[in-house]
Amino acid sequence: MDGVSAPIRVVLVDDDHLVRAGLRLLLSGDDGIEVVGEAGDGLEAEGVVASAAPDVVLMDIRMPRCDGLAATERELRKQPELAVLVLTTFQDDDLVLGALQRGARGFLLKDTPPQQLVEAVRTVAAGRSILSPSVLDRVIAFAAGSGAGSGGSSGTASVSAAASDGGAERALLAALTERETEVALAVAAGASNAQIAADLFVSLATVKTHVGHVYEKFGVDNRVQLALVVHAARRGA
Repeated sequence: MDGVSAPIRVVLVDDDHLVRAGLRLLLSGDDGIEVVGEAGDGLEAEGVVASAAPDVVLMDIRMPRCDGLAATERELRKQPELAVLVLTTFQDDDLVLGALQRGARGFLLKDTPPQQLVEAVRTVAAGRSILSPSVLDRVIAFAAGSGAGSGGSSGTASVSAAASDGGAERALLAALTERETEVALAVAAGASNAQIAADLFVSLATVKTHVGHVYEKFGVDNRVQLALVVHAARRGA
């Protein structure tokens, strides 16, 4: 058995037993993944997660008794290293932002192709974050819009960076080099790395390096979190 990695342990949390059955069938077909438990809502998940000791929790959002946002916050308070991957039919901006603010490592729609879902489980288990492309675009657009709009929207209030006075975020932004600031502002506006490279007349590799430096200085690991820090800083200025 030397050199053979232990399978990724997954718990499924969804109030639809047919969805859970489909996910179990899909994930169990991969030799590197083991489904070790299921729960029908956030309250049931508490006991299942405690007993099954998973690496990853696939979490629905809208469930009876205790929804996925509250369950995510509770489980990560107890086990910060746990990887929560939100999987839902909804892509409401406030739900996405709320899940990310509570520490979820990923947010995918339930129509995500099977192989991409399997890869997403592997990605979050490895400590990285992942978002459906459509979700990423919507969240960055929402963050950009909330920077100039009303601070009283439910989406804005659900995000700690957006809800702060911006002081800490302004300090993070001020710590960047001039070029890193240009890149961070472009990412926050929703620009792709290729677009940024063309606008700044630099190589794609250079942009990726700058983005990596900004991630490190901000203490974030995806473009959405970067955008939220930038918009919180600019809103509080």
